Amino acid sequence: MGFEALLQALADIAGGGGIIYFLSGIVLGLCFGVIPGLGGTTALALLIPVTYGMVPLDAMYLAGGVMGSTAFGGSISAILLNTPGTAPNAATTFDGYPLARQGKAGLAIGAAACASSMGGVIGLLTLILFIPIAKAIVLSFGPAEFFLLTILGLTAIAVSVRGKMLRGLIAGAVGLTLAFVGSDMILGDLRFTGGLNYLWDGVPLVPTLTGMFAISQMIELALKGGSVATVGDKDVAAMKITGVGEGVLAVFRHWPVLLRGSVIGTLIGAIPGLGGTVASFLAYSSTVQTDKHPETYGKGNIRGVIAPESANNAKDGGSLIPTVAFGIPGSAETAIFLGILVLHGMDPGPMILLQHEGEIYGLIVAITLASVGASLLGLAISRFLVLITRIDVGIVAPVVIAVSLTGVYVLEGRMADVLLTMIMGLVGYLMIRFDYPRLTLVIALVLGETAERSFHQVQQISDGHALQFILGRPVATILLLATLMTFLLPVARKLLEKRKVLRN
Repeated sequence: MGFEALLQALADIAGGGGIIYFLSGIVLGLCFGVIPGLGGTTALALLIPVTYGMVPLDAMYLAGGVMGSTAFGGSISAILLNTPGTAPNAATTFDGYPLARQGKAGLAIGAAACASSMGGVIGLLTLILFIPIAKAIVLSFGPAEFFLLTILGLTAIAVSVRGKMLRGLIAGAVGLTLAFVGSDMILGDLRFTGGLNYLWDGVPLVPTLTGMFAISQMIELALKGGSVATVGDKDVAAMKITGVGEGVLAVFRHWPVLLRGSVIGTLIGAIPGLGGTVASFLAYSSTVQTDKHPETYGKGNIRGVIAPESANNAKDGGSLIPTVAFGIPGSAETAIFLGILVLHGMDPGPMILLQHEGEIYGLIVAITLASVGASLLGLAISRFLVLITRIDVGIVAPVVIAVSLTGVYVLEGRMADVLLTMIMGLVGYLMIRFDYPRLTLVIALVLGETAERSFHQVQQISDGHALQFILGRPVATILLLATLMTFLLPVARKLLEKRKVLRN
């Protein structure tokens, strides 16, 4: 039944005017993805009133085109400017930007393009097989599982920053503190707001992400001077740009990394409230921890680009499962997508796959084809895109800062968001200056609300016996063991290294 619906969706998108909306979505998604601070969330928010007069299926094509292409668009700025266009692309900066600094931007972009498209395709195939059992799996996650999954995500991110585990944990603690700002979701009491009404709903995520990544990076570049791809007195961007095709082939050479990242992206995307950021970082950290040479990551290892980019695109298919089946958004983009569904008379719930099967499968096909189309378009113009690294930062910094602040203001129309973005930009620069991982802080902020709510729910359900309650649930027990193993893995690795040194 699912394959028949997919074939019908492919036929519908290939004929009629649907292809126009689909291609428009790809172009729009690429543009919003490349520009730091905007991304697919902003693009979809601006599309809600535009789709009002459209046929529901055309609206799905337009939204799917945007959702499927922003991931690769964001990887371009992540690789070239160390400024992720969208939050999930932050993990790509670990090794993508070092490659650009070494004059291998073409290699990184080629790998990102291929990994994104292949991840989208694998995510689609996984989703097709996953749909029949989706309800049982999603319903198996209760408060205990959500709490432990957030802890696992935080632990994996802190541990993945090799040699900075303590600093990573400190940054994570600061992020959790920021996540507790605002009204208590259980008691309703205001906490740490400083008397500001602006903070009643907590620290807004988009201004924080924009400041931490876009503004802080531009401050650092502006203070260093020169061009983006300047290392000391050597301008690596002046070298001949090659390796785009080699980057594409690298994805197939490292197919286990691609497959693992895609599966992680699909599974994490299916869990409500987590989304692509957690998926990309888990894919990256799992690749680092399973590699025989983890010390090469963060210095330009191509696997560090393949893993997060494949997970980033694969998560879109997974995030649709709780969104359309239970009305629970799997990511920020799908949260806004819910508004489009409701606008067109499709109430999210168990009946939507029966009553609106064509529209839902049309969306799935659109997202998958968009990831492929965006990657092909990006590869076609990649040799021009790498020229961004030659632009003087005196031009890049003001443009990126202006566009980022404009994007932040457009979301809610509040000047306080702009001020918060600048404050977080300064905090982010200080973290760069003193070598503290910004990503751990941001992930803690993203997961903090889910962790707190789930913890209180576990306490109430278990009547204060949380550990006993967790150990009585198989999935929760597995997540608890995975967290302990992740935390102890660096310690075990160091002990093994010491034994090898002593033997030699």
